[in-house]
Amino acid sequence: MEVAMQILRRYRDPLILSAAALVPLGIAGILVPFRSTFAATASALLFVVVIVAIAVLGDRRAGVLATVSSTLWFDLFLTRPYERLAITHRADIETAVSLFIVGVAVTELAARNRTHHSMATQEADYVGLLYEVSELVASGAPAEEVVERTEDALTDLLELRGCRYERGPSDRARLSIEHDGGVILGGNLWDVDALGLPGPEIELKVHGRGAELGRFVLVPTPGQPVPLQRRVVAIALTDQVGAALVPRLRSA
Repeated sequence: MEVAMQILRRYRDPLILSAAALVPLGIAGILVPFRSTFAATASALLFVVVIVAIAVLGDRRAGVLATVSSTLWFDLFLTRPYERLAITHRADIETAVSLFIVGVAVTELAARNRTHHSMATQEADYVGLLYEVSELVASGAPAEEVVERTEDALTDLLELRGCRYERGPSDRARLSIEHDGGVILGGNLWDVDALGLPGPEIELKVHGRGAELGRFVLVPTPGQPVPLQRRVVAIALTDQVGAALVPRLRSA
């Protein structure tokens, strides 16, 4: 069963795209024997159901493909003259146009809903991550544990190839992520959202009591975009590390 689920996930998108092209054809084939008695508007509603299902299960490409396929087979098999890409009745023309417009609209709504759901899920994950590290700090966990957990979190959050923490003053000049999430390269603001973090290494400084305590040295994945929201969360995580390291400085 697990193997079957892995195969299904792997080929999910191609399967949905195939369904987007072929299921409307199957629906049209089923309706052909009844086309003289079955209203064209009722047929169009069946195609809309198919488009909605494909748009919800797939992505924008699948929804648009299902819309085009549905409109094509509706025209070819369910409107006069049959088996020709031509429509002679005005009502059928209006139905075909409406089918296409509704299909595109449904596809766009489904795509936006997926985007909003994904954003809400990401925001919940960010809050959970910050809460986890904050709890470590509040519980008095050793600074090493907080640093190690933050290294793992930054690697996932910023989609890095590597991440390590260096204490004390820096022994070399590196690019750094500013506290507002920006990266300055050659006097200009680097487009991290589109181009990703510049490499081969970039640092994220940790501050406490107004002093630089150390830095996380990040090894970016070349060309991997990193949205500002993720960079801001990364900065908040380093602030938690600074809060964990300050008590150690006071006791030293």
